[in-house]
Amino acid sequence: MAIEEIRNFRLQKLKKLQEAGMNPYADKTERDFSIGEILGKWSEFEGRSGETHIAGRVMALRGQGALIFVDLYDGTGKIQALLKKGDINEKLLTLFEETIDLGDFIEVSGGFLVTKRGEKTIAVKDWKILTKSLHPLPEKWHGLQDVEERYRKRYLDILLNPELKKTIELKAKFWDVIRDFFKTRDFLEVETPTLEFTTGGAEARPFKTHHNDFDTDLYLRISVGELWQKRLMAAGFQKTFEIGRAYRNEGTSQEHIQEFTNLEFYLAYADYRDGMKLVRELYITIAEKVFGKTKFTTRGQMFDLKDEWREIDYTEEIKRQMGINIEKDSEEKIKDKLKELGIEYVGSHKERLIDSLWKHCRKQIGGPAFVINHPTLVAPLAKKLDGKNITQMFQPIIAGSEVGRGYSELNDPIDQKERFEIQEKLIKAGDEEAMMPDFEFVEMLEYGMPPTCGFGFGERLFSLLIDKPLRETQIFPLMKPRGKE
Repeated sequence: MAIEEIRNFRLQKLKKLQEAGMNPYADKTERDFSIGEILGKWSEFEGRSGETHIAGRVMALRGQGALIFVDLYDGTGKIQALLKKGDINEKLLTLFEETIDLGDFIEVSGGFLVTKRGEKTIAVKDWKILTKSLHPLPEKWHGLQDVEERYRKRYLDILLNPELKKTIELKAKFWDVIRDFFKTRDFLEVETPTLEFTTGGAEARPFKTHHNDFDTDLYLRISVGELWQKRLMAAGFQKTFEIGRAYRNEGTSQEHIQEFTNLEFYLAYADYRDGMKLVRELYITIAEKVFGKTKFTTRGQMFDLKDEWREIDYTEEIKRQMGINIEKDSEEKIKDKLKELGIEYVGSHKERLIDSLWKHCRKQIGGPAFVINHPTLVAPLAKKLDGKNITQMFQPIIAGSEVGRGYSELNDPIDQKERFEIQEKLIKAGDEEAMMPDFEFVEMLEYGMPPTCGFGFGERLFSLLIDKPLRETQIFPLMKPRGKE
């Protein structure tokens, strides 16, 4: 039967409910308990003959006439409802049979029993409609098969897919554990701007908008307040963190989406070595409290977060895997290597070429590990290491993916200004992902910022630990408007 035909039948049933004096879109319910509460304390309810009110969505209908079985689900649990001739007004029983469909929300009242098959059941004495569904639910056993349709109708996907519901709940716990980790260590949770004149703190193509009142263009942030939190270090705060949304106008892949949640923390009077210790402790805490384990298998790679996190030299690892010395070899030699490996890259200057090489190399690292000693060219906000042309930067690697980035924050205003000027030249040369310079930030550094370690990571860590593509762990993934698929 066509969807429109089904909808017309349901509209007729809606009218029949109205004619019987029922509002098909009720204002409220007299529900006394959630289904989960009843199932959780079943011994207190079994045998109760009074009229307890419960409510939920009709997920299954069996039988007809004198005996109708209904599966009700309210998000906390599922229970069977029994409508039996003699227990309920005959007109109400007939109206139920003639008007109720899968997907409808109803309220029922009655006592509780266990059937001969051991099914926990409410014996219905009365019922009313709460919400009449005009569209049928997808088939129980097949659900939504098309991926795009699943994402577009996520409300149905969640309803019919218990594993997805569990993923969403687990992700909420993931951020709760992280927030608790920092608050118990006396970090102050802060909120920083999401609209910025310059998108400092990361290298990515931003989303652009226009501020009508100021008559100026603004950008949605690409990091969670990096340059703002460092201003707070200069202001006298010693420990801050923020959990918030970031936006990057880039492609979609297993590890990349345009809108996501990130964490960034900043710790004054500390360096990258202090940050590495704290991050390892944080990741182990997340694993234990959210997933109840530290050993994982992700994308076919096994790792244990409690193992020793080995340190990998950025330059030496590229040399070992690729035979390329990024400090000495020419851009042309790097390009030839990328072509030989069939690696697509954007831009032709050395920073982008090196980054493309590294992204290929990191896939071979199972971890857990920290990549260290990045060249200054790829770390414009990190302090140099003992005057060398490498930085005090670290990146955790798990299952071939970067799951964070941190460093001893550069607090030398002269050095920072010079690095921003390099990034400015890259932008003028057409690099859309180069870091926008923020010279007001440089002015802040001239007033003085204490030695500080900063670090950030996002939802990619969660998707890796649960071994699902990043987009699959989003509650409502961004979709193209209908007609533009």
